[in-house]
Amino acid sequence: MGEAFLGIDFGTSGARCSVIDDHAALLYTAQIDLPPSEEDPKAAQVWREVLFDLIAGIPLPIRSILGAIAIDGTSGTALLCDQQGRPLLPPLPYNDDRALSEVEALADIAPPDHITLSASSSLAKLMWFSKQSQFRSAHHFLHQADWLAAQLHGTLGMSDYHNSLKLGYDAAALCYPEWLLALPIQPLLPQVVAPGTIIGTVLPEMEKILGLPSACQIRAGTTDSIAAFLASGASQPGEAVTSLGSTLVLKLLSTTRVDAAAYGIYSHRMGELWLAGGASNSGGAVLKQYFDQHELEALSAQIDPRISSPYDYYPLPKSGERFPINDPALAPRLMPRPEKRVEFLHGLLESMARIEAQGYRLLQQLGATAPSRILTAGGGARNPAWTAIRKRLLGLPVSAAEQTEASYGAAQLAARGTDLLCLPDSGHW
Repeated sequence: MGEAFLGIDFGTSGARCSVIDDHAALLYTAQIDLPPSEEDPKAAQVWREVLFDLIAGIPLPIRSILGAIAIDGTSGTALLCDQQGRPLLPPLPYNDDRALSEVEALADIAPPDHITLSASSSLAKLMWFSKQSQFRSAHHFLHQADWLAAQLHGTLGMSDYHNSLKLGYDAAALCYPEWLLALPIQPLLPQVVAPGTIIGTVLPEMEKILGLPSACQIRAGTTDSIAAFLASGASQPGEAVTSLGSTLVLKLLSTTRVDAAAYGIYSHRMGELWLAGGASNSGGAVLKQYFDQHELEALSAQIDPRISSPYDYYPLPKSGERFPINDPALAPRLMPRPEKRVEFLHGLLESMARIEAQGYRLLQQLGATAPSRILTAGGGARNPAWTAIRKRLLGLPVSAAEQTEASYGAAQLAARGTDLLCLPDSGHW
């Protein structure tokens, strides 16, 4: 057996690890649930314990041949640390929006519609931290993935340009903008490298505690959503991933960068390409309001996807939509309601497919590469009728992604490093 590569994903409710071999075959996977972290002063300690438990749980024959490790975390989850990397305050999770007043102040400094102008951005969180009494002891501001990786390699103050996008890092110029460097928080900004960059090897104590090889490399990580995209195998301009979960999330690889704050659209750098994306509030959450899983599967099997539904809905769980329609007051459109529930479901699935198609058209209209192939992740990927309807309306090849776990994408990042970032001339497994 050759080398093995470990990817660890810290998501919203759990952490998962995946180990692959040098042919990308899955060797081992495991998951541990995470408790809610809001206002938990020991949240970071829990992360560390879960990280160590996941690694220690890997069978020793596999653990002993690990060549590299990469970690992804939830985008915008961040913490303030002292010189030794000890958290000074409870971490602020990705969806924490307490920094509203900080956003108002940033609006006078940052460019209009900048991605940092959100209370949940990591820059807004850093500004909020700067007003706390503990800030006088601060030496490092780190994202979740940064801090967890530092537990293994020991080098504090390192981040990647995916996690740092919402901190204000300019992924096009590969530097912090001047307006950000002029802020008093500048000394705490981490050094930013490309995801997959080798940061170092494991600390000697990690060899003893976790049984890791001394030569095992730790690579810069990414966010959980991008790790899930990497797992799909999409790597060429025009390839896209639709996630059919509670919401409808579109991600499209493009040769050009697309940003449109009004629609919640922004782009992550992927080597020399860009990953443009947007999220509709439509999706599986609406289906669950009307159907349980058993009925959803039974009725879907009765749908003829070759026949168009006469019902034109806009399925939303509540009023408000941002992508592909920017209307915070847009009301759900779910009438008229047919007598037969299978016809209602057919109308919902077809209407969601139209929203998906409209989303990809909008990305293309804004300058993104035209989509050429759609890979699907999430629970909806397992619905054959929905897949056939989407294929008809999109007019493109549509198939389920072979791998959908973010930890698998992180494992690929560990194995291939920066070569995985969709460079036009990059090879495949």
